[in-house]
Amino acid sequence: MNETNIKNNTHRHQFELDTDGKLSIVVYQKVDDETLALTHTEVDPSLEGHGVGSKLVEGVLQYIEQHDLKIVPLCPFVSVYLKRHPDWQRVVSTGYNASDF
Repeated sequence: MNETNIKNNTHRHQFELDTDGKLSIVVYQKVDDETLALTHTEVDPSLEGHGVGSKLVEGVLQYIEQHDLKIVPLCPFVSVYLKRHPDWQRVVSTGYNASDF
């Protein structure tokens, strides 16, 4: 798989990962200047089961941390990823939770 880095497409409000010409995304909503609600993850069906979704979410979380942001994990895939990788709880907002949306 030829993969490029995660891109933040601010116009479409989504993080993007191009894998062999197929786009995988994590959609977000801006909550405030420091917080993004991650609402939906989508991986091309032909890439499912190959770890692309996990690589995408990992890259998004790295981006969040590098830019001193926090997340509200509204997407079920992101929530499961966080349960499997509890060290990433450090980027989860303590000021908001799913019931706020």
